Amino acid sequence: MSLSLPSSLFLLPLSKALQQSSSICTSRSLPVTHGYRISPVALAKKRTRLKQCQVATVEDIAEDVLLPREAEELKEVEEKYDWREEWYPLYLTAEVPEDAPLGLTVFHKQIVLYRDFNGVLRCYEDRCPHRLAKLSEGQLVDGRIECLYHGWQFEGDGKCVKIPQLPEGAKIPRAACVRTYEVRDSQGVVWVWMSDKNPPNLSKLPWFEHYAKPGFLDTSTIHELPYDHSILLENLMDPAHVPISHDRTDWTAKREDAQPLVMKVKERSIRGFAGQWGRSKNPAFMNSLSFQAPCVLQNNLQIVDKNGVPQYFSALFLCRPAGQGKSMLIVRFGASSRPLLINLIPKWFFHQNACKVFEQDMGFLSSQNEVLMREKVPTKELYLNLKFSDTWVMEYRKWMDRVGSGMPYYIGHETLSMPLEAAVIEQAPVGAAAAVSASMPAKGGVGELYAPNPTNRYYRHVIHCKGCRIVVKRLEILKKVMRLLSLAAITAAILTAERQWKVAILALAVVLLGAAQVFSSIFDLITRNFIREHRRL
Repeated sequence: MSLSLPSSLFLLPLSKALQQSSSICTSRSLPVTHGYRISPVALAKKRTRLKQCQVATVEDIAEDVLLPREAEELKEVEEKYDWREEWYPLYLTAEVPEDAPLGLTVFHKQIVLYRDFNGVLRCYEDRCPHRLAKLSEGQLVDGRIECLYHGWQFEGDGKCVKIPQLPEGAKIPRAACVRTYEVRDSQGVVWVWMSDKNPPNLSKLPWFEHYAKPGFLDTSTIHELPYDHSILLENLMDPAHVPISHDRTDWTAKREDAQPLVMKVKERSIRGFAGQWGRSKNPAFMNSLSFQAPCVLQNNLQIVDKNGVPQYFSALFLCRPAGQGKSMLIVRFGASSRPLLINLIPKWFFHQNACKVFEQDMGFLSSQNEVLMREKVPTKELYLNLKFSDTWVMEYRKWMDRVGSGMPYYIGHETLSMPLEAAVIEQAPVGAAAAVSASMPAKGGVGELYAPNPTNRYYRHVIHCKGCRIVVKRLEILKKVMRLLSLAAITAAILTAERQWKVAILALAVVLLGAAQVFSSIFDLITRNFIREHRRL
């Protein structure tokens, strides 16, 4: 399905209208924090700096433009939120490598996913009990995962079944085992249950009705992104940015279409919120949107075609927190029908267009992440939210106020809890040795880089996509073959005495060089980041 749909379906519902505050610069109480204390002096300095930019009085601003800075009182909820008692989307099932373990993270928890000799998905803590080496740096041997440090092998429920250093007849210690996590393959996505207290709660496993309908078609991609999952969800809850940020990326995004939005919240609970949104110039054309804790954002649209048949369109975003300042996104765009012409367009074209969309946002979203982490204050101290575009963003941050005590870290609308420890930046050697050991994308990096770099399109998407990796490999081969054939043709033309043959062979050489350039251009389209013209130096 065309990625023109995502541009128009990029978002979520809205919260109830809040009364306008009487002044922008009203006094505010010290934000509640969990695990992190902001000193009153430091906060006062921040507020002074912020208020210097907010000297306008209420008479300077239309009353119905800004969302009020004060939030409604947080209601106590009987149910306590715990981030561990949830299912998290790990990977597209079709993209899980069959010949190598896959290292992933959920918040700060490092896990490893692999297929055993029966093709069954297994998930362990990504740590060998011997000397704490990452099992994801290991390999699969006879369907077992082997730590490459000393060759310990694990299978099934995490028991160690081989230690090469043990003498013959010696028993493997009972403590030689790894912690396991329950995983489920549901509708083409692998989900992990993170609780260490309770068995998997299948009622919480997300199920998407449209994607279970016969004949429902979807295009799915996966992307690793260099900013926090809360920033990612915020961005996906913001349809107002699409005409500006993605102007002319496809036919649905045009900057002249930027306009006030109509947003309505229909449901709100500890599990998320839902409602509708539409454009003020066409309020009858409404999208249904929902946020389901902790990772699911869904935008659905239903229309009736000229034959009176309902047609369904869906944009589904599964946003996994992958550590401080990192996230992984599974995108699924589906429809009950699509034009036949769309089927002629290769999937890699849609994938590179999706990459382009995320690259258009990446610079300012990464900087937003940096500012929030540096300022260390709730978003109501920093954001200037508008009623006609930002209600969903405020709704999301207020939801985090309600559940934040059950999360490792968060920044809410009027409360926050910063990470107790800064993220560990893992380093690895580069050069020839690393390039050889990392020759397969599923096992590491490619080329000179060893550690994946999510700011680069190749590491952000291509290594996670079998289809794009295959296309890239074939393009490299075809490019080299065309260049060699063109060189051979030029040599033959030089050696040929007949003028007619010389001209014909040189023409063939030109065609071959042109083909090589076409393959090179497609290769660049798939692997290179999009850069806006005004950013090119």
